[in-house]
Amino acid sequence: MNLFTLFYYLLSAVLYFVALPLLIVLSFKKKYRESIPARFFLVKNPPFKTHNALWFHVCSLGEARALKPLLEMLREQKIVISTITHTGQAEAKKYDAEVRYLPYELFLPFWVKPQKVVVVLEAEFWYMLFAVVKSRGAKLVLLNARISDKSVEKYMKFAWFYKKLLSFVDILYVQSEVDKNRFLALGAKNIQVIGNIKLAGEIKKTKNYSKPEGVELIVAGSTHPEEEEAALEAFMKYKQDNPHAKLIVVPRHPERFESVYKLMQECAQRESLRVERFSESKALQSDMILVDMMGELNNIYAISDIAILGGAFRDDVGGHNPLEPAHFGCKIITGEHFFHQKELFKYVHHVQYVKKEDIADALRKAKELPPSMVEESINLEPVVQKLKGI
Repeated sequence: MNLFTLFYYLLSAVLYFVALPLLIVLSFKKKYRESIPARFFLVKNPPFKTHNALWFHVCSLGEARALKPLLEMLREQKIVISTITHTGQAEAKKYDAEVRYLPYELFLPFWVKPQKVVVVLEAEFWYMLFAVVKSRGAKLVLLNARISDKSVEKYMKFAWFYKKLLSFVDILYVQSEVDKNRFLALGAKNIQVIGNIKLAGEIKKTKNYSKPEGVELIVAGSTHPEEEEAALEAFMKYKQDNPHAKLIVVPRHPERFESVYKLMQECAQRESLRVERFSESKALQSDMILVDMMGELNNIYAISDIAILGGAFRDDVGGHNPLEPAHFGCKIITGEHFFHQKELFKYVHHVQYVKKEDIADALRKAKELPPSMVEESINLEPVVQKLKGI
């Protein structure tokens, strides 16, 4: 362990003990009840039993889901997966692999066992993870790597740090030429542009729901706080001239189901409309429906006419994957803050990018627009062959 790594490790220990009271409090919140005890106290989170495997590390649901086509092509390999969030953990457990939460950096020197290759997706840049896996003899690959427009200034301010971190990386697969140039500026080497691996994912529905006859279905998908309010207000205006329209709301995080339902009830009462929970009735008969179940968004996109795609009407989320609503032919309306999904939106046509207050106008304009569509693909074969050959 060199001097800088030792200093970084000691700093991580200090930060851990300073944050300990907050971590204990957060452990009782539903959203973190599983992930924080696992990551920061190693509760039910032992090291991988499998050694010398391909270790994939992802953050959350989207990245875990993006692994599917890659893992299908690596079916004969030993696979282990680590995640950060509980939604990522749930998705990763669908694969034939050992799955763990990635512990906080303080624990990594004691937790990490020798693996063949460690593949880190997108922007999961943990210095101790990189340092420790390299010290254990693994090859380190960054896959689907990106530096967003919003983040680039921060990276450049700490270029000296990222140069040290990226020195551990053997191969860097980036999403675009812009990302390649940004990583080159940080001192990275052996960079290849392959595009966004989410383009390789199979998009499908898991259930078939019937769309009510003569109804226009609008889905507000993957929404965050403030975005539900904006979608509801826009829908109320739109419904005045389109009485057969229905709004389906699918919050991004399940712990918000109750608060969003209360919000919908207040709006429904004010406008003398009906609201229902999807878990109680899947007939879609009310004016507004809350989807309070996980894994249903694609099934809803499949019967919807318009998708108000959340995550981009606030400036702190960065947008969500537009490929799914586009695949099912929804007319997509989203916000202007889609910086984490910029590469994917390049491949999706006929999207309206608007401010929160302009969603109602966008709903009206959608009648004249064709459905959104995707025009791009990606070849993962070179990546797979490289991982097999390391």
